[in-house]
Amino acid sequence: MRYENITDAIGNTPLVRIDPAVHGLRHIDLYAKLEMLNPFGSLKDRAAWNMVRGRLPGAGERGETVVELSSGNTAKALALIAGMHGLPFKSVTNRMRVPEIKDLLLLLGAEIEELPGRSECLDPTDTEDPLTLFHQQLGRTGGAHLHTDQYFNALNTAAHATGTGPEIVADLDGRAPDWFIACVGTAGSSTGVASALRAHDPAVRVVGLVGEKSDFIPGIRTIDEVQEVGIFDPATYDAIEPVSADEALDGMLTLLRRCGLLAGPTGGAAYSGAVRHLRPLDRESGGPGRRTAVFIVCDRVESYLGYVRRRRPELLGGPAVRNSVAALTEAEVASASVIEVADARKWLEESRPLVVDLRGPFAYAALHIEGSVNIVDELFDELLRGGMPFGRRQPVLLACPVGEKSARYAALLTRMGHHDVRSLAGGIVAWRDAGAPLVRD
Repeated sequence: MRYENITDAIGNTPLVRIDPAVHGLRHIDLYAKLEMLNPFGSLKDRAAWNMVRGRLPGAGERGETVVELSSGNTAKALALIAGMHGLPFKSVTNRMRVPEIKDLLLLLGAEIEELPGRSECLDPTDTEDPLTLFHQQLGRTGGAHLHTDQYFNALNTAAHATGTGPEIVADLDGRAPDWFIACVGTAGSSTGVASALRAHDPAVRVVGLVGEKSDFIPGIRTIDEVQEVGIFDPATYDAIEPVSADEALDGMLTLLRRCGLLAGPTGGAAYSGAVRHLRPLDRESGGPGRRTAVFIVCDRVESYLGYVRRRRPELLGGPAVRNSVAALTEAEVASASVIEVADARKWLEESRPLVVDLRGPFAYAALHIEGSVNIVDELFDELLRGGMPFGRRQPVLLACPVGEKSARYAALLTRMGHHDVRSLAGGIVAWRDAGAPLVRD
């Protein structure tokens, strides 16, 4: 195939059948849509190009900078496209959580601006959040920014409604699959593909996969975070199911080692979630004919080796993690000591516990409990692997955005022998909503 421009190579990615000997489904054919074979390496190539191409003519003469609130694949694709057209690109985020992506963006000449957002991702309902205010400024006309606005831009969804979805139907010989299983990030791909598939066959069932509340999986939002995305519509999905980071990594290993697919954690999450959802349905499908299901491999593994090293160091030749929240049982998490805001305020006055804020540094700088120390959850996780980071008899109050991560770390510290560690119920959000005092740096 010959192309005049690299953007002409976006789309028309392969649909590959997963060997039934790998997934064990007897009556359902499972297919992977290999979006990591797009020229810039991910599913986001489609949306990035669709959102920006109509606005490129004259952008250089107007002195515009391409801007997106992204710390991942959308930023990477836009940085490459902007560079091809002689335009600068700026990535705005409140937490760059994948170091390899940050390094790659810098290599591509991108400017990275980290703002002190109060939540883990853009929350348009929080009108005092600096990230939200910046987003609102980008939306004003007459500025020097070419803002692609992936969280609210209908062209994000349209890229998949006119491309990814119809390609799946064509590769299945004109049939829509019985199931489409999709990880939900901006919700552009799942929404767009779902609309295309259902236009062909209204009976298609769509399963949305979101991250467990306490887990971070690159490219996937938790059920709380996804509610903040303008494109997301729960009516799109017949079911919304959580998937854990461990499931994502297990699925990734299966795709790597058994299927020859260089899939990242998001593709692994999609595979694991698909097999888990389909397994009981497969047992009920004893009739004639085979049914089909499709999931998306969003991007490649190479950008996530640091993530793998932190979660599963033994896979890269390091020692296994001794103390990890991933090893906790649900019973241990459920038994963690959780304290409500009013009782926490009394405890702070009477016992002076050490308050550890697990949020990112910019969220902490924006607003935090006075006297608290900021240890980002990834760093706190590293500290715990080496043993107790403070004395066992030191009272400790852990706080995170909504109280999910802090509860898990409280359970882990209790398992490790800590005498009095508590998690702030509802996290900093509940503390703020209760009118309890917060300070800023």
